[in-house]
Amino acid sequence: MSEAAKSLVNAFISNRLDYCNSLLYGITDPQLQSLQSVQNAAARLVTGTRRSEHIVPVFRSLYWLPVCQCITFKVATIVHKCLNGHAPAYLSNDLQYAGQHRIGMRSASVALLEVPRSRTAIGDWSFSITGPRVWTLCLLLFVT
Repeated sequence: MSEAAKSLVNAFISNRLDYCNSLLYGITDPQLQSLQSVQNAAARLVTGTRRSEHIVPVFRSLYWLPVCQCITFKVATIVHKCLNGHAPAYLSNDLQYAGQHRIGMRSASVALLEVPRSRTAIGDWSFSITGPRVWTLCLLLFVT
C-alpha cells in the first residue's frame, strides 16, 4: 500500500495500541484477542493481504510484535530503566534484588529480582510483582 496508509495506521491505530499498554499486563484472553484483531486488521490494511492469509509473515515483514508480546516488552523495558536509574523513584523503589546468587553460574552476573508474594489476584497485577516476573522470564529465555 501507499506510504500514506502506513502513516495513518501508525498515527491512529499503532499509537493507541502502544499507549500505556504495560497497564494491560494480565488482562483476559478475550480482551487481548479483541486488541489483537485490531492490530491484525491494521497490518492487513497496510500490506494489502487477504483475511485468509496467515498474519505472522505480515507481522515479520512490518517488524511488528503481537499485542501480548508488546505488553511484555513494555514491562521489561520499564524494569530495565528502573535497574539503570532512568525511571522515576516510585517505580524503582518497588523492585528488590534477590538475596543470594549462585557462584560459578552464568546467572551470577545477572540482576535477579525478588518476586514478592501477593494475597489477592488484583495485587498480582501491580508493578512490584509483574515487573520482576517479566524480568525473570526474559532472563530465563535469553541467558540460558
